[in-house]
Amino acid sequence: MSEPRITIYTPDSLLVSPLRMVREMLRDLASSRELAWRLTVRDLSAQYRQTFLGFLWAIILPLANTLVWIFLSRSGVVNVSDTLLPYPVYVFTGTMLWAILMDALNAPLQIVTASKIMLAKINFPREALVVAGIYQAIVNALIKVALLLIALLVMGVHPGWNVLLFPIGVFSLILVGTLIGLALTPVGLLYADVGKAIPLLMQFLMYITPVVFAMPKEGLPATLFQLNPLTPLILTARDWLTGFTPEHMSYFVVVNMVSIVLLFMFWVVFRLAMPILIERIGS
Repeated sequence: MSEPRITIYTPDSLLVSPLRMVREMLRDLASSRELAWRLTVRDLSAQYRQTFLGFLWAIILPLANTLVWIFLSRSGVVNVSDTLLPYPVYVFTGTMLWAILMDALNAPLQIVTASKIMLAKINFPREALVVAGIYQAIVNALIKVALLLIALLVMGVHPGWNVLLFPIGVFSLILVGTLIGLALTPVGLLYADVGKAIPLLMQFLMYITPVVFAMPKEGLPATLFQLNPLTPLILTARDWLTGFTPEHMSYFVVVNMVSIVLLFMFWVVFRLAMPILIERIGS
């Protein structure tokens, strides 16, 4: 029987060679998959076990937001510019895609925060928590997409062959959401204010993303929409879903490539910060 591997954290642990660190990161990532799945099943079961509507909660909040914006638009309270899609379809697809992004963004901090006791007492690959967050985001996204496709058919929208590319759009939203969530997690563990500020900041960001508003044609709003890296993600995913040809593919590809690089960088930061954070949690 082989002896268990013992990891000792010292100040020199932060000075390991980059190549060795990458090997250790990939090794721990591979060994964390089973634990990540068990954590995912546990958290999803707890999330929906004591609810009467169960998995329908994955669509209720986006649907409620859609109904609010349709009411505001038709009552004249909010002046919404014309969209190529019927506005109910436009805002419903936008809020559902935004919900997928938010699920992925919130998952890392929520799972790591909920696992503080386990982190302080048990030595396991910390990557399991991040992978569990990705698993949860994927499962919730699958539920949302299935219900979204049914709703689109009811609304009379019949996706074309472009819908085969739609999973790429969903993956990009999960990628960027995980990136933002992972970047905020170390600070969020130290300061609970981060978790409370995320909904407020993301709500503002949603208003300069083509979720409920169409792309402005000119002025400062047009510039903000264009500079927002979430804009090509929402637009491209919506276009693939509803049968339109994406107009921002180059921007979409650039955002995803940069996000992959940044995700790896923040993974390194997360890995280096966790021993210090665990020490503070346990003290």
